Amino acid sequence: MKILILSDIHGNQAAFRAALDRAKKYRDIEGCILLGDLIDYGMHSNEVIQMVRALPYPILCNLRGNHEDAVLREEYGQFSSERGRESARYTRSILNQDSWEYLRCEMEMGGKKAFVVGGKSCLAVHGSLEEEYWISIRAGQPLSEYGEYDYVFSGHSHLPHLMEAYYPFEDVKRRNKKKAIFINPGSVGQPRNLNPRAQFVVLDVEREEAVFEKVEYEIEVEQAAYYGQVDDFYRERLKWGI
Repeated sequence: MKILILSDIHGNQAAFRAALDRAKKYRDIEGCILLGDLIDYGMHSNEVIQMVRALPYPILCNLRGNHEDAVLREEYGQFSSERGRESARYTRSILNQDSWEYLRCEMEMGGKKAFVVGGKSCLAVHGSLEEEYWISIRAGQPLSEYGEYDYVFSGHSHLPHLMEAYYPFEDVKRRNKKKAIFINPGSVGQPRNLNPRAQFVVLDVEREEAVFEKVEYEIEVEQAAYYGQVDDFYRERLKWGI
């Protein structure tokens, strides 16, 4: 079973369109995982939500991210900068009725969801179990609380990763070990790994094969939608992947 894993689209319509066009080359995708932050920073939050609604794949998990949570609750104190708070306020001001309905009714509350796919026990979390919205899973952290899962999917950092962790488990055939695979697909619309391309993952669940896609898109087209609504930082960072 192959699944499409998307995170942190952040209102970037051109990047999302390019990612979906690339995903079409995989003829056997059977589901999609959305890890949150469809909206904000970019100028096309409504359009991105409309595109998500039209996805041709069954949605296995659809998390709210910290930006959806902050906009819905009008709570901006945890953003690290005033420009971030201003961007979230602007995004809230331009959301249409269909988008409000989607955020309130069609996205998972709480920033995390456990589920089974392809016979594998999975956890999707926007951030981490330490803090579901605002703290990312990163290499080198203690990962003991994830031992019950086969796969852990996370976003928020905008930094792609693939890691494996091993846990004690009563199974002599497997030398009393159990494995969890951690995947962050990176960001579709606001990458921060010094690569400006739209980034996502296609995962073959059974074979444990994850393809990290990085797709060129028309950055200038997306930048043209900015004309002072938010700080120019969010426009300029698109061409650098920062």
